Amino acid sequence: MANRVQIKRAYDAPANSDGYRVLVDRLWPRGISKQTLHHDQWCKDLAPSTDLRKWFDHKPERWEKFHEDYLAELATEQATKQIDEILAATKSGKITLLYGAKDTEHNQAVVLAELMNRRDQHAH
Repeated sequence: MANRVQIKRAYDAPANSDGYRVLVDRLWPRGISKQTLHHDQWCKDLAPSTDLRKWFDHKPERWEKFHEDYLAELATEQATKQIDEILAATKSGKITLLYGAKDTEHNQAVVLAELMNRRDQHAH
């Protein structure tokens, strides 16, 4: 089964194939207006905590520990409920998680998309 949750930098142009667009950064991406982003939802609460984000600082050598700690943050009842609501609201349509980081392989959207795709596949 193909993954329906994908990721994309907030700075990349929106596309029809994006489906439901969710910003998953705690801070608004620098230099982008709310009109330009074309997002359906901003889920600040699904972003890593400020402490975890600052500690990680997008350093690849901290990726494994960040990945583990961020999954622990996403295991809360509130985060799980929000993830389930997004998956349910979009039925079977595409979901694109938007993030501002320059690093396309080491960011919270990678972790969140993996988790959401696993939850989505277990729901079916």
